[in-house]
Amino acid sequence: MSKKSYSPLTTVFAEKMNKDCPWNVYPRPQLKRDSFLCLNGLWDFEITRSKEIPTEFTKKILVPFPVESELSGIGKRINKKDRLFYRRTFKVPRGFAQDKLLLRFGAIDRFAKIYFNGEPMGVHNCGYTPFFVDITDYIRKGENELIVEVVDDLSKSYPYGKQKNRRGGMWYTPVSGIWQTVWLECVPENA
Repeated sequence: MSKKSYSPLTTVFAEKMNKDCPWNVYPRPQLKRDSFLCLNGLWDFEITRSKEIPTEFTKKILVPFPVESELSGIGKRINKKDRLFYRRTFKVPRGFAQDKLLLRFGAIDRFAKIYFNGEPMGVHNCGYTPFFVDITDYIRKGENELIVEVVDDLSKSYPYGKQKNRRGGMWYTPVSGIWQTVWLECVPENA
């Protein structure tokens, strides 16, 4: 019996995509605010088994595409013991930060820890729901650093859809890491 081989599926979208900041549109059009700063694009990236944040990042990944996706620039399946570390630096434009400044994630599969300017900001344990952290008190003038640590063990204790390590039939390749838009927005104090 021969082993099936799969070729990556390419589309016109992939060829024409803005790789500096893909999906640079407000992700919740019915709840749109005037302040929006998209953080999609090339991030520093590392896969490791260590629980320590890497001191050096040797790869780049295109957010918001999952690690397994060819569009991410990685195109690699991960092991359930792997930890994914994403790093991005950015400046907040002058006059952007007013009232509360929220860092929003459309979705990360599956368990995520968020660090902002060296401070642990929170955790999220679900691969399909949006979440945010309030970074108002931690924002700096000039360069800011965001690090996201992700573990995706494809545990059957959590919803995993039709993902399976061996795709075929109705099953598809797992999706790990940041797979939805990451953005900043300001909200009023009493939002």
